[in-house]
Amino acid sequence: MAMHGMRGLSVFISDIRNCQNKEQERLRVDKELGNVRTRFKNEKGLSPYEKKKYVWKMLYIYMLGYDVDFGHMEAVSLISAPKYPEKQVGYIVTSCLLNENHDFLRLAINTVRNDIIGRNETFQCLALTMVGNIGGREFAESLAPDVQKLLLSSSCRPLVRKKAALCLLRLYRKNPDVVNVDGWADRMSQLLDERDLGVLTSSMSLLVALVSNNHEAYWTCLPKCVKTLERLARNQDIPQEYTYYGIPSPWLQVKTMRALQYFPTIEDPNTRRTLFEVLQRILMGTDVVKNVNKNNASHAVLFEALALVMHLDAEKEMMSQCVALLGKFIAVREPNIRYLGLENMTRMLMVTDVQDIIKRHQAQIITSLKDPDISIRRRALDLLYGMCDVTNAKDIVEELLQYLSTADFAMREELSLKAAILAEKFAPDLSWYVDVILQLIDKAGDFISDDIWFRVVQFVTNNEDLQPYAAAKVKEYLDKPAVHETMVKVSAYILGEYSHLLGRRPGCSPKEIFSIIHEKLPTVSTTTIPILLSAYAKILMHGQPPDQELQNQIWAIFNKYESCIDAEIQQRAVEYFALSQKGAALMDILAEMPKFPERQSALIKRAEDAEVDAAEQSAIKLRAQQQTSNALVVTDQLPANGAPPPVPVGALTLVKVPSMTSDEDHSSTDLALSHENGILSKVDPQPPSADLLGDLLAPLAIEGPPGATVQSEHNSVSGLEGGPDAVDGSAIVAIEEQTNTVQPIGNIAERFHALCLKDSGVLYEDPYIQIGIKAEWRAHHGRLVLFLGNKNTAPLVSVQALILPPAHLKMELSLVPDTIPPRAQVQCPLEVVNLRPSRDVAVLDFSYKFATNMVDVKLRLPAVLNKFLQPISVSAEEFFPQWRSLSGPPLKLQEVVRGVRPMPLPEMANLLNSFRLMISPGLDPNPNNLVASTTFYSESTRAMLCLGQN
Repeated sequence: MAMHGMRGLSVFISDIRNCQNKEQERLRVDKELGNVRTRFKNEKGLSPYEKKKYVWKMLYIYMLGYDVDFGHMEAVSLISAPKYPEKQVGYIVTSCLLNENHDFLRLAINTVRNDIIGRNETFQCLALTMVGNIGGREFAESLAPDVQKLLLSSSCRPLVRKKAALCLLRLYRKNPDVVNVDGWADRMSQLLDERDLGVLTSSMSLLVALVSNNHEAYWTCLPKCVKTLERLARNQDIPQEYTYYGIPSPWLQVKTMRALQYFPTIEDPNTRRTLFEVLQRILMGTDVVKNVNKNNASHAVLFEALALVMHLDAEKEMMSQCVALLGKFIAVREPNIRYLGLENMTRMLMVTDVQDIIKRHQAQIITSLKDPDISIRRRALDLLYGMCDVTNAKDIVEELLQYLSTADFAMREELSLKAAILAEKFAPDLSWYVDVILQLIDKAGDFISDDIWFRVVQFVTNNEDLQPYAAAKVKEYLDKPAVHETMVKVSAYILGEYSHLLGRRPGCSPKEIFSIIHEKLPTVSTTTIPILLSAYAKILMHGQPPDQELQNQIWAIFNKYESCIDAEIQQRAVEYFALSQKGAALMDILAEMPKFPERQSALIKRAEDAEVDAAEQSAIKLRAQQQTSNALVVTDQLPANGAPPPVPVGALTLVKVPSMTSDEDHSSTDLALSHENGILSKVDPQPPSADLLGDLLAPLAIEGPPGATVQSEHNSVSGLEGGPDAVDGSAIVAIEEQTNTVQPIGNIAERFHALCLKDSGVLYEDPYIQIGIKAEWRAHHGRLVLFLGNKNTAPLVSVQALILPPAHLKMELSLVPDTIPPRAQVQCPLEVVNLRPSRDVAVLDFSYKFATNMVDVKLRLPAVLNKFLQPISVSAEEFFPQWRSLSGPPLKLQEVVRGVRPMPLPEMANLLNSFRLMISPGLDPNPNNLVASTTFYSESTRAMLCLGQN
């Protein structure tokens, strides 16, 4: 009977395979489905084996792509069969045919639960596999506790626990409530001590999902992850079956590093040091070999390590090593490796101080633009676009222009758009920008959108010095025998407006300009003719009194198009003809176009909307926040109230922040000193009511250079510095007296105290803005970067930042923009010099406006005494003679602290390390004493040795 049944299934499969066409296959399938349906109706006469056979046939037909809308109950019923063959078929077919919302699954929940809590490990694995494949909220609510018990059970075999971990992961993704955060933190920490790598890998997958939702609850798992990664990197006790081409469990390494990226920072210096040693080992041990499988595994580990290095914001030396390694990748012959190298180098652009290192590989990246593989060419273009700044923009744009002539048609539109944006953002002068855009139109006119030539017209209109140059350049292009229609549009517009500026040059009379433009009329479409008619009217206006022959020619053209079927052309012809007969009055009616108000570039908005790659998108946005445009002014108009031209908001130039002094020489009864956004200038006591920079603060807009008057004032006051008698800035600010309606998120004091012990974190946050800090300290110098992040979809306006430094600190704040665009982040460096020892604290007076809310906060800056300490190691022979030589106050102080919780020695040692004091173990005979040493730096004292005993 068994042989006959098996033969029947194999014959059916063979018949299906031998079908000559799809119609024969469909007929054979319909016949078999009818046979199966008939058998199931007579279910009482079926043996368990026959039922299993027909359910197998159903699954095979379903896999061929045919609908199977019956037999589901028979498949589910096999789950409760006592024997493995039938139960296996029931679980497999149920997993394939039914989804999580199917009603029949409710009938099987009790049977599945009995298999999970039973003692048959094979049945447990079948049940866990099906639940993990189907998931579902009902399964999650009913079975999650039993799955958790299996995972944590010490009596279950690793095979069952592996499946339990993956099953619980699926249930957690469907319903996060199945995992109680409070109870699972310790349990996950225990699971990470598992020696079996299979269970550990599955548990790490579960941890990645858990920490992605709530990392704060799983801090205890962080050291275990680092320990696991160290074990894998050192190949300690790794079974051979988990070694893939000599690489210890690359899957577990990738998952572990992915989990570490969800923790915002690593506080413990020992853990951080161990992790960087492991990452260093991975970077040093990865190279390109001939074996493709080994390359795939090692590169998966490497690229995850690179992501972790960027996340942890490693030292610049390690970042340089990462870029150098990627530089080798983009130079190999294997296209897949080159692609990965370019992609990850694009991600490296997100790191602040790495752009200059990436620029060293610019020649190789440009070479990749000519790669036969279009995906590599696209990635190289993305990388060049992201790494461009004011220092290399000219070279990169020129390379893109050269490449444009030979580029694939599939890339020309994207290439043209990015070249236009780079030329706009980083133009050294607008004449170069005009040259670039005209070359783009000349070489790739079919791929140039109207936004590009609209933008160049805007710049020419708003800059009088540029108008003669632009008119001469477009005339040169129009002189060519074959000109693209887009070039005709921009040339006709510019020559119509400004050809009179070329009147004294040979070949530039109104008649000759008209002739050059009119030659192109037969070659253009109806959308361009209105622009040409406008140009003719302008040329006629510029020729007052008009040349009679030229006037007759232009009037003839207007008469010709007065009956044109196109309404736009007809209206212009009629109106221009009527206006041109007014004689001298034409001068006022057809005067030059007024200057355009500045607004966000449509090109840049298009590029932002078109971003699809996550790595490129984040890199470009971050670069936009970090960089400033070097292009010249869009509009050289003075503000309406006669104020001096605005200072460019994007430039991050450093200016002196003087200390408050009582020197009468700097006081005035008529003028007040205003210190806003890092610039000190003399202003009238009453501030202007209008926002003078409102139209110029769009993201990535081209800004104008500061006027001479502003520059001179800036220079005249930037040298002011507080003397030794300067008043402590923190003394004049009541930190706690803040009455804002917008409440901060979190405790400001706790955030400040945390930043006193670490060099990066959040200083202040409210519903609209987040202010973060990243700092570097060397001797008596410090460099802080303030990250001002707009959390909303509307801009923050009237942004002002004022540093109130204490007398012992010299501080220089870069320019802070008056507006922070939506969802954008601005970086403002702050240079600090420690003049002498003091415990006073600098204050940041920060204010902004969002809608009707005006927020003003006073924030203490973590430029405190311990930041100017540098740990130093001393021996017993150096420590005790120095210690005994200190007789008493003020050189030697002693204090007994009472009424506080006792602190364990390891915790105390970590705390002292956070304060930049180096523990020297073994110096004191008493094991309960800690001996620490450090060096204090200031400009007046230089290096000063500091010793301590606890």
